[in-house]
Amino acid sequence: MAEKTKNVSSQKSSDEEKPKENIRCLTTLGHFGFDCFPCQLVSRSLQRGFSFNILCVGETGIGKTTLINTLFNTNIKDSKSSHFHPTVGLKVKTYELQESNVHLKLTVVKTVGFGDQINKEASYLPVVEYIDAQFEAYLQEELKIKRSFFEFHDSRIHVCLYFISPTGHSLKSLDLLTMKSIDSKVNIIPLIAKADTISKSDLQKFKSRIMNELNSNGIQLYQFSADDETAAQANTSTNGLLPFAVVGSMEEVKVGKRMVRGRHYPWGVLQVENENHCDFIKLRDLLLCTNMEDLKEKTHTYHYECYRYHKLKTMGFTDVGPDNKPVSFQETYEFKRQEFQEQCQQEEEELKQKFMQRVKEKETAFKDAEKELQEKFEHLKKVQQEEIMKLEEEKSKLEEEILSFYKMKAASETPHSQETNIRRDRDRKK
Repeated sequence: MAEKTKNVSSQKSSDEEKPKENIRCLTTLGHFGFDCFPCQLVSRSLQRGFSFNILCVGETGIGKTTLINTLFNTNIKDSKSSHFHPTVGLKVKTYELQESNVHLKLTVVKTVGFGDQINKEASYLPVVEYIDAQFEAYLQEELKIKRSFFEFHDSRIHVCLYFISPTGHSLKSLDLLTMKSIDSKVNIIPLIAKADTISKSDLQKFKSRIMNELNSNGIQLYQFSADDETAAQANTSTNGLLPFAVVGSMEEVKVGKRMVRGRHYPWGVLQVENENHCDFIKLRDLLLCTNMEDLKEKTHTYHYECYRYHKLKTMGFTDVGPDNKPVSFQETYEFKRQEFQEQCQQEEEELKQKFMQRVKEKETAFKDAEKELQEKFEHLKKVQQEEIMKLEEEKSKLEEEILSFYKMKAASETPHSQETNIRRDRDRKK
């Protein structure tokens, strides 16, 4: 044992005496650690692509398509809408966009004929029904046994761009009613469309007037998040700029030595991407660069959850029972199933009783009708017999009169025949 220890110690000392040049050093291929998790999410998101659903609500010809083209620097071909639609409709189109190696599935929902009718009382209903229908479709997919969220197209609206006419006075009743009806269902960002038609001083007054009306009517707008440190400062300052005054244009105009997107007027050039001219840059940066994921998250965690809560509450599902103890979904389902079966049986019994009662009523009615018909038949038969007896009596009277008539005729004809014979005899003798 001592010899083995001696050999080991001698081997160690010999290893220590070896030159360091023979030591093989391993080089790392890259950074490692759990701070690489975001990189995995980025690569997976790039593979799957992104989706974004926008609802554009505004009057016909207010510039909804132009602004979407300007926002995403694309040319969405769309036919011009008419002002003569009898009802308000929705036009839904999905586009596959790509910028560098990022793929975006953009769904744009635009109102058609909004505000063109004389009676605008129910103009907001198609918008509300569409938003609820997308929530319902997602809820039905969520309640399936075999779900396929990766293949399912999530069509829930992430943001509603509400276009306000640049009147410079106040909001219309239709605008207030529509925003009040959808503010709990979707993230609303109000926009003053065609803001180049209003002067700067009038534009600021118009903005403050709009915000005062929205606040006095209790309409909740989307508040840009201040939780993210990178976007907190920009979002905080931007909340005070609502509603955004925007101008859309895909036309390139020459300004100095460079070409910019804008509109050329006799008095000068309006640059769409100039913050001194309009709020388009702020809207694009906050909508696409800093707050897109927050819009999608708020849609799922707040608006959809509110719809889901009220829907399941209406169906009778609850988290606690009458004794305030937690109730599982299975227990609630079994209870509702049993309650439904009992209700069906009760309704079946009620239907049977109603059916039997109606059968009895019909039988009684048929018997009464049959009795009435029999009485009518007997009465008519009796009347007929009386008529027959009268006719027979009259017939016998007529026969007696005829017989007496013939007798009288015969009696009157006998003397006349004798006279005729006497005359004939006299004529012969002569």
